[in-house]
Amino acid sequence: MVQPRSPVGGEGGGGYRWVADGGRRAVAGGLRGRLDALRELIALSRSRLDGRALEGAGRVLETADERYRLSGEHTVVAIAGATGSGKSSLFNALAGANRSQVGPRRPTTAEPVACVWPGSRAGAEGLLYRLGVPAHRRHAPADGSSELHGLILIDLPDHDSSATEHRAQVDRMLELVDAVIWVVDPEKYADAVLHERYLRPLAGYAEVMFVVLNQVDRLPGDAADQVVDDLRRLLDEDGLALGEHGEPGAAVLALSAATGKGVGELREALGQFVTERGAADRRLAADVDAAAERLRSVYVAQSRVGLTEQARAEFDDRLAEAVGAVATGRAAERDWLRYAERACGSPWARMRGWRGSGWRTRGSGAGAGAMGTGAFGGGPTGAGRPDGERAEDGRVGARQVRRGRTGAGRGDGGRTATGQSCAGRGDVGRGTGTGRAEVSRTGAGRGGAGRAALWRNGTRLGSVGRQEGPGHLLAGGGAAGEGGEPAVDGRAAARPVVEQAVRTVAGEAAHGLPAPWAQAVREAADRGAYGLPEALDKVAAEAEEALRGGPAVKPRWWTVAASLQGMLSVLQVVGVLWLLGAVTGAVTGAGGAADWVSGLLPALIGSVGGPALTWMCRVVARGPARRYGQDAERRLRSAAAGCGRARVLEPVAAELLRYREVREQYAVASGT
Repeated sequence: MVQPRSPVGGEGGGGYRWVADGGRRAVAGGLRGRLDALRELIALSRSRLDGRALEGAGRVLETADERYRLSGEHTVVAIAGATGSGKSSLFNALAGANRSQVGPRRPTTAEPVACVWPGSRAGAEGLLYRLGVPAHRRHAPADGSSELHGLILIDLPDHDSSATEHRAQVDRMLELVDAVIWVVDPEKYADAVLHERYLRPLAGYAEVMFVVLNQVDRLPGDAADQVVDDLRRLLDEDGLALGEHGEPGAAVLALSAATGKGVGELREALGQFVTERGAADRRLAADVDAAAERLRSVYVAQSRVGLTEQARAEFDDRLAEAVGAVATGRAAERDWLRYAERACGSPWARMRGWRGSGWRTRGSGAGAGAMGTGAFGGGPTGAGRPDGERAEDGRVGARQVRRGRTGAGRGDGGRTATGQSCAGRGDVGRGTGTGRAEVSRTGAGRGGAGRAALWRNGTRLGSVGRQEGPGHLLAGGGAAGEGGEPAVDGRAAARPVVEQAVRTVAGEAAHGLPAPWAQAVREAADRGAYGLPEALDKVAAEAEEALRGGPAVKPRWWTVAASLQGMLSVLQVVGVLWLLGAVTGAVTGAGGAADWVSGLLPALIGSVGGPALTWMCRVVARGPARRYGQDAERRLRSAAAGCGRARVLEPVAAELLRYREVREQYAVASGT
């Protein structure tokens, strides 16, 4: 039975709390906040979720708006039940007169019937119009008892009626009323239709629900208690909380509308329920709970979401790998060494060195190359050539492959070898790093025939062309090299690296997210990735251009070393001239051995000191060259990371931020 409760004090009766005696949950002003959060949740999710997923939540908001526009002084309670359960008889017993037709014909109630106990304010008409109760089916109670002031009691058609329109009418009105009295009888209280279609799905509405076992006068002895206990068991299996021991839940009563037994107790419970003026809020709170539960799968993540620092760092590393940051740093280091060697070398070495801007490194054959360009384009290989010919750059662009000069050895006829430059950042020499294709030349010397091949991770991929005649390397595609190996476009070596990096970081960001938000994160990453290869190519080209002129500031010790080399060369020349003079007799002096020593000593100092100084400069230059290469690598890595951050990571972060916003709104709306 229902425990007695007292109304909760407060301004205007709008606030409710947990009441120790009644067990009905108070709603307070939190419902308004939950409704506002649900409205904001829908607004933030429209572009991410299917409209059908938000349809139920939208209906809840519409229902709440309609209910709050109407009278808050009235409580709408519907009496629902199966055919022959006696709900119309109970309706008449509460009204104190025969307001609803009772008879053996089934179904008896074809239209809803209303009985209105006047409240302190008008407003019942608007509620009845919303419910669709015809004017001729609206009645007043016989006694007009003050304990039920503000109650609008509705007798519904049978929920198991043979008439389809009756069942549809019941379903519609159950979504609009504030509370329901379910009437069952001893024969059909366990009916599967009632439990599976109504009580079980409406288990979350237990606080605005009464379950009444009618016709107990037909049960002998203590059979009524046994049936009530079994009914409670079934309700518990349905997940319907029961209002026992001060806990919130549905009230279960046993009565007989025919004899009046237990009707007074139901009237008293209804009186307390109506006096609280909280049924509408509790009903709407249950609506919000149900809507939030239906949306749970699309808002609640399975695990902690977000991009970790490790995932960001791995993404940056993959982009740096794609643009060949490591290879660029190594090439810049070699370039610095070549500049240092040229600046600190003897005048004789400079005279037979490059006449152009190519940088020389020690090596075999044609000499080692300089840096390549971009993630998806080749660049100047810059291989040093003994005859001083300048190496010019070639580039595999994002859209086309250009022919460039590889800087390989010049043949006797003076023709400069041309070839297809590699994609990614690469050096002429041994292949290093994923995403780079580097050109290696074997047997490239003066007048020698050789071949250029693409290498990656130390593995030969194929030839880009064949050198014919006096140092001429054919540019182009098709088969080239020994065995008819096909030419390889180096773009294929770097583009998959970028694509894999984007897929990986998108997968990390989407991990654990509900399916719609995971899809939104992946789409944001895909949109950012569309043009990322070209952007990285531009970044790499800018880095190449910045390094093309060599170190911006030349170390002072280069000037000192060059001056010393000049002095040593002067000594060497003076010594050689003195010796020539001594041989020809043009030098007259002390004569004998002294003349030879005077010429031999400066010549020896100049000849030995120059190479020794060059070697010392090379040793000293290793540290600054390494730092210069590391700075070049760091700048290119940072530029590539910034490009990836702007195009991929920031859009992904924006989607994650939006998800966090809607997740916060969902937490408010669901009350969790």
